[in-house]
Amino acid sequence: MLQHVPSTVEHILTELRKVIVGQDEVIEQVLVALLAEGHALVEGVPGTAKTLLVKTLARIVGADFSRIQFTPDLMPSDITGTNVFNVATSNFSLRRGPVFTDILLADEINRTPPKTQAALLEAMEERQVTIDGELHPLSPLFTVFATENPIEYEGTYPLPEAQLDRFLLKILIGYPSADEEARIVANWDEGFNARRLQGVDIRPLAADAVAHCRAEVQSTRMEPGVQQFLVDIVRRTREHPSVAYGASPRASVALLLCSKALAAMRGRAFTTPDDVRDIARPALRHRVSLRAEAELDGATTDSVITDILSTVQVPR
Repeated sequence: MLQHVPSTVEHILTELRKVIVGQDEVIEQVLVALLAEGHALVEGVPGTAKTLLVKTLARIVGADFSRIQFTPDLMPSDITGTNVFNVATSNFSLRRGPVFTDILLADEINRTPPKTQAALLEAMEERQVTIDGELHPLSPLFTVFATENPIEYEGTYPLPEAQLDRFLLKILIGYPSADEEARIVANWDEGFNARRLQGVDIRPLAADAVAHCRAEVQSTRMEPGVQQFLVDIVRRTREHPSVAYGASPRASVALLLCSKALAAMRGRAFTTPDDVRDIARPALRHRVSLRAEAELDGATTDSVITDILSTVQVPR
């Protein structure tokens, strides 16, 4: 019996709707990443409320929030922090970087060189950073939402596969519908201003709400038949003729965690094949590489995953 997840998710959605218009699927996937203790890569054109969504979510869950604007001259120490010599005390003291937070927005992460991108690897995987040989633990809530702009590639550094694989989900944000865009304009006309969120009456959650939800997600079960369905999907990505290399076993675990989080958000303590199917694309699209000839023929990772989902037998 789920005691925390349904009511917590309903509260978050109610408060988000005071700021964000539409984007229901995107919001669902962002919450999956948060409750499954993972990180998300968010891709969308400028002006589609990526920063606003993450900043508002942090305020709702009562989390500390930091934002890093990734640029070509950004250094690893600008992310993690550095030890600074204090002349008065003749000792070194740690000047903590923005990574020491609960929710971190890594804005345009592909605009910084690989060495600086790699500074996030340990933080994302281990929830800790090493500075001058000393380990520093991060917040238990630590979650990275990294953004990418899909239309400007000049001067960017594509994320290496090893770092892409550290993201639990790759979330795509599209344009709002005509009705949603009309509501956005009407809200601004009535006085809403995304730069003045403090004027929006947002009710934060209790401090331990997310921790309780994460515990319930972990206790959500998946029957062996659904587990095999999940494994068959991931293994099929390695056999599809359009694929150069498929998803790794880490992808199987990621799909399991995301499916459990989605099931809990839907009010169930057990997962179904529909949960797996609904979250398969964002969980796998960044872990599959297509052959060049398939891309020339118009194939996309999403179309390949959709094809795979249509061919794997669903358990009864």
